[in-house]
Amino acid sequence: MPMPALRDSLARWRPRAAKSLAQVDLGPRIETIGRVKSVADGVAILSGLPDVRLNELLLLDGGSIGYALSLEPGGIACVLVDKQSSIGTGAEVRGTGQVMRVPVGPELLGRVIDPLGRPLDGAGPVVAERYDPVERAAPEIVDRDLVTQPVHTGVLAVDALFALGRGQRELLIGDRATGKTTLATDVMISQKDGDVVCIYVAVGQKSSSTTRVIDAVKTYGAPERTIVVVAGPADAPGLQWLAPFAGMSIAEYFRDRGQHALIVIDDLSKHAATHRELALLTHQPPGREAYPGDVFYVHARLLERAAKLSAERGGGSLTALPIAETEAGNLSAYIPTNLISITDGQIVFDTRLFHAGHKPAIDTSVSVSRVGGKTQAPVLRQATGSLRLDYAQFLELEAFTRFGTAIDPRVQAQITRGERIRSALSQAQYAPFSAAQEIVLLLALHAGVLDGVSIAQVGEFSNTVRDWLRQGGAELAQAVNSGAELSPELRQEIVARLSALVTGAAAAGQP
Repeated sequence: MPMPALRDSLARWRPRAAKSLAQVDLGPRIETIGRVKSVADGVAILSGLPDVRLNELLLLDGGSIGYALSLEPGGIACVLVDKQSSIGTGAEVRGTGQVMRVPVGPELLGRVIDPLGRPLDGAGPVVAERYDPVERAAPEIVDRDLVTQPVHTGVLAVDALFALGRGQRELLIGDRATGKTTLATDVMISQKDGDVVCIYVAVGQKSSSTTRVIDAVKTYGAPERTIVVVAGPADAPGLQWLAPFAGMSIAEYFRDRGQHALIVIDDLSKHAATHRELALLTHQPPGREAYPGDVFYVHARLLERAAKLSAERGGGSLTALPIAETEAGNLSAYIPTNLISITDGQIVFDTRLFHAGHKPAIDTSVSVSRVGGKTQAPVLRQATGSLRLDYAQFLELEAFTRFGTAIDPRVQAQITRGERIRSALSQAQYAPFSAAQEIVLLLALHAGVLDGVSIAQVGEFSNTVRDWLRQGGAELAQAVNSGAELSPELRQEIVARLSALVTGAAAAGQP
């Protein structure tokens, strides 16, 4: 550039540069920097940082992050949420004055992320509407409404016997590999044509198990309305501890906008074990089974965030399906009893029923929904009738007849009906029923249409009903889906058509 042109350019630049420099705050600033005293097992002990607060987000050298779990005179216990290989003794630590946050918004729908919002599905970075704290206060009592709207699960045993309401917290509990995650997956698949957004949180689950759930939702459900939050067993304990709270914050975004969300936490037993691990590493006093004294409070403040909001707050709902694992069916263990007392009911899975082929292997004698049938649609409540009582009586009679005593015809008829009920309550994996199919099956059981059908053929009858509703029973399905109770004439018409369907199938040599 020629010298005259260069002088003119500098003359134009100097006023702008002077103005920019005048806007810069060049005064003294105080910055507190801490140091890492020791680091091991996902926990770093820090010195310095006298102004740090509990659960504050901390930045360590190398870009790693953590949060302050405890503040002790001997040092600050910082739980790391990243790999610790790049962190050594003497590394610098800075406080942020912020708490841990997670991205929320509709942009997360269809994505698989970790508890910090980092993508795990290879679909590019997550562009969120905003970042919310992972821990938030539960809605006040005055901001809540009654739980009266049903969540259609597609699982006949749940919808008929242990109705699930929007805003309810229902615990799925049982021994390992008894079908808890499968039932939760079926519930998410059933929301395919509904208005419920599903959030699945995997805490310490094997990659194969999490992949199986994701593939099932993609194949049978609505992945575009599902969010998966994954903290695997190889991730840092701090990341696993954050996962349920991050999932709740993501779900609350939809609840607070008048929408409906369902969160599945799989599972809180592993979360409790992680909480115990972190507590022991930070030298907190151990209590029963070495768990710290605040383990109940941790899960209570988590699950209390599930609620049905009042109309003034938008009328949205957040339904929680936490999963817990027992050992040898021991429901009186520490963590199971804690979770049972926190939630609004529990669905208990029995190992013996599972191995006998009754799936879902729900133990109806100890399972309960404390919300009750108030959340059932009127037509479903009408069709269910005395099903639970009939089934309970059958189980008692079945146990009694094992002694080989003589059975009179009336008792034999009850046993025959109960066997058909048990067979009808068995359901194939990833094949949830529609509301119309459930009601038709319940009417068939109540009217004794299936009493003359062999037990092996009862399961096939549900598929026959599905095809019949799709082809020739459209008007009945429409009447059933209307929500109102069925008139006596319509009930008789449905029973008559089902009887003709069974008779026609038998004449054709089909089940």
